Amino acid sequence: MRTFAFGLLALVVSGTLFAQTADEVVNKHIEAIGGKDNWKKINAMRMEASVNAQGMDVPVIIHQVHNKASKQEYTVMNMTGYSIVTTDGGWNFNPFQGQQSPEPMTADEVKVAQDGLDIQGEMLDYKDKGHTVELMGKEDVDGTECYKLKLVRKSGRESIYLVDPKTYYVVRTQTKVTVNGQEVNQVINMSNYQKLPEGIVIPMTMENGAAPAPINVTKVEVNPKIDESIFKVSK
Repeated sequence: MRTFAFGLLALVVSGTLFAQTADEVVNKHIEAIGGKDNWKKINAMRMEASVNAQGMDVPVIIHQVHNKASKQEYTVMNMTGYSIVTTDGGWNFNPFQGQQSPEPMTADEVKVAQDGLDIQGEMLDYKDKGHTVELMGKEDVDGTECYKLKLVRKSGRESIYLVDPKTYYVVRTQTKVTVNGQEVNQVINMSNYQKLPEGIVIPMTMENGAAPAPINVTKVEVNPKIDESIFKVSK
């Protein structure tokens, strides 16, 4: 009986040691990508990236101001298109499809895009932001059993974050979005994490399952001076 009791105790202790809670996974993830203090200092970012489309390298420039605005600009054959989202709305300008002026995003597109204005990360201080996070067990990602976190935003929109148990980096997100009136599961894979001089760690490669090629980030500026007039839409 003594041996049995000792074995049972060891089993319980072992289970306690290896069990993870949602907050433990979130905290380890934040620590892995540079820590709360470093991320709280991030108020703006400028990134240069490229996408290989039909054999051409398309340059992309991204400007972000925390919780205010974001602009993605891309140039092909001397024509420049862009997407702008602010707290007031979102607009797309795609001259490659014959657009003569910017067109407003749909209400569903605006909701998704505005969630991305939090450049410090939705899991940072998520409770203070009105979000909830639940640990849903594990899910396989390319042979790795990743922690599966479900984040429910204050708005009610949900996303799944899949976290590598070795690095505690997010390697995949899954979000239901509405495209052309139909709900689809948007999957984004993230890899090639690199640490910046400011101490934060970000993925330099992002791949949207619906896009023809991944986005490869080539340059990142942290807290640059951004003229916010670039977020104004020309009518």
